[in-house]
Amino acid sequence: MTAQDFDYICRLLQERSAILLEPGKEYLVETRLAPVVRQRRLSSISELVSHLRDRPAPNLLSEIVEALVTTETSFFRDHAPFETLRRNVLPELMRRRGRERQLNIWCAACSTGQEPYSLAILVREHFPELLTWKLSLLATDISAQVLARARQGVYNQIEVNRGLPAALLIKYFEQHGTTWQLRDTIRSMVEFRELNLDRPWPSLPRMDVILIRNVMIYFHVDTKKAIFARLARALQSDGYLLLGGAETTFNLSNAFRRVEELKTGFYQLLPE
Repeated sequence: MTAQDFDYICRLLQERSAILLEPGKEYLVETRLAPVVRQRRLSSISELVSHLRDRPAPNLLSEIVEALVTTETSFFRDHAPFETLRRNVLPELMRRRGRERQLNIWCAACSTGQEPYSLAILVREHFPELLTWKLSLLATDISAQVLARARQGVYNQIEVNRGLPAALLIKYFEQHGTTWQLRDTIRSMVEFRELNLDRPWPSLPRMDVILIRNVMIYFHVDTKKAIFARLARALQSDGYLLLGGAETTFNLSNAFRRVEELKTGFYQLLPE
């Protein structure tokens, strides 16, 4: 892959997903695009780029973006935020929403579904009364490919070993050979939709909790600011925004304050 090929792929990825690839990521591009090159029976990434330049078919463009998007995730990732949801955030919201009996939760950039399914399991385990509410668990991602996997709810042994207690694995999964499939009682709780955070968003209900973890780090500063502005409009006035452990709204948005007493990356809107 030439430097010109790498620059072209970087521009393509940024235009279609707002994700920035920094210099030094050439090996990552070569590794992730190698299967696309083989499947298309091409000789090299340079030939792939030539095809993109000459006739940029939409399906090929989508295939390139999906191959390059980072899909790292796990069940109950980092543990502490889920404990905060269990101990503080969900009980508080349930008290406030007791009259309406409605709760909207959105997992943005959900990848292969472990995060929203972790929330669904959390609800089943600790807040079964929410199952009688109007509970919406929305999960979105830019990649149609990972969403298809998420809807299936099928995971290999390594994936279920990461963060998932054995008792919950036995209780909520069925084993099929070397894979494990989530039971319908959990899968049916989550609605998966394709959504590009950098493009116009569809009409969404105001959210009580928004989880958008470990994705903003891949965006340009201006893109981060625009997304935070949208998130502020999408969140209930007393709702919660959860970012990744290394992420912050500092110098990006004046709409949020960090909830210091929770100590796990939760933010709320500042009073207007």
